[in-house]
Amino acid sequence: MTRRRGIGFALLLPAAVALWLVRPADAHEFALESLINAFVKIDAREAHLVVRVPLHVVATVKLPSRGAEIDLANAGPALQRVLEALGRDLILWEDGRRLVPTSAVGRLSLPSDRSFDAYEDAVAHVARPVASDTAIYMDQGYLDAQFTYPIASPGSRFAIRTRLAPELKGYLKLAIRYLPLGEQGGAMLITSRSGRVSLNPAWYQAAGGFVVLGIAHILSGVDHLLFLLCLVIPALRLRQVLAIVTAFTVAHSFTLIGSAYGLGPGGDWFPPFVETAIAASIVYMALENIVGANLGRRWLITGLFGLVHGFGFSYGLKENLQFAGHHLLVSLFSFNIGIEIGQIAVLAATLPVLALSRRYLVAGRVGVVIFSAVVAHTGWHWMIERGEVLWKTEWPRFDAAALAVLARWVAGLLLAAGIARLVARRIGTFLSGRPAREGG
Repeated sequence: MTRRRGIGFALLLPAAVALWLVRPADAHEFALESLINAFVKIDAREAHLVVRVPLHVVATVKLPSRGAEIDLANAGPALQRVLEALGRDLILWEDGRRLVPTSAVGRLSLPSDRSFDAYEDAVAHVARPVASDTAIYMDQGYLDAQFTYPIASPGSRFAIRTRLAPELKGYLKLAIRYLPLGEQGGAMLITSRSGRVSLNPAWYQAAGGFVVLGIAHILSGVDHLLFLLCLVIPALRLRQVLAIVTAFTVAHSFTLIGSAYGLGPGGDWFPPFVETAIAASIVYMALENIVGANLGRRWLITGLFGLVHGFGFSYGLKENLQFAGHHLLVSLFSFNIGIEIGQIAVLAATLPVLALSRRYLVAGRVGVVIFSAVVAHTGWHWMIERGEVLWKTEWPRFDAAALAVLARWVAGLLLAAGIARLVARRIGTFLSGRPAREGG
């Protein structure tokens, strides 16, 4: 009876895990998207925030109207209230100290105005009064404003946060162009959910943020975790686990860094191709577990699939590289470290459960087959769904440029495979206590 309950539990646990892994995503409440444009300019003694906000974002302050148009002649008091609200909801910090604006000027603008293409044009535009015969319709123009803040030093660490219209969640974006004194600037895109964002992070700030980002990415990447689970389901020794996971780490690090530097293939076809290949890697590994895996050679196929997963990791990284400042390489390595920390945490929780299951619940290959079959079923559905998206995508033409990119990646992949093999063998040799043979 005890053994039957154990087998039943072993069957129920992976099924429950699979159901959790394929849970549907929450539906969006609405699909409204807006963009706020802003410049943050640092001078010797002052910081300037020049911002353009769509009028519907600040609709909580009622502007006087004359029919369908804004009554510009009587809009002064309402405009002042809007500027006060913007000063509270668009926040700048210097070395952790909140800055308070000493001046704020603003005006209304037509939706056709293009003054915010450059900082100097935006400043000059904000300073000019609106012509009295201008017709601006309610909720169809912009509020343009400039805030000036006293600062202690242009070499300080500056940060920004938006709390404008938090009910719009991630649909309201703030596009910032940061212009430091005597240095190269940068651009970033944030929302009210981004919290406080450093405009010029120190290397250790960038490193810490990307370590956390890497941990969060691997823990939320269900397909990557399923692949990792497939790798270790049949492994019985720590040496085997470390050699396999090391090959995976080296391989995905290679393509992750290459993609971050813009060396990866482009085109609309490539992301769905990568997602389909990741799902296929899960199915392959699960089926290999079922028919019987050669753990001595598993590092090789693991490394090849790891290259594909590296491209998948890069898609979660690209939109956040804007927060790296001038520390791109540090941020890349930190993101990778975060991924490895997350993988170690998952393995630390998974390996004891697998060991106990093999000993007390489903001994031998029965447990390997059960777990792998559930994972294969989940991966198969993902592969079919993603394959349908890929099938509808236009594939690229293989011209000379595409062949040159392909040749570079083939050479790089061979190099990564060699490094992965060398590192995996060295780790296995170290754990076994045998001296390394000449030639690796």
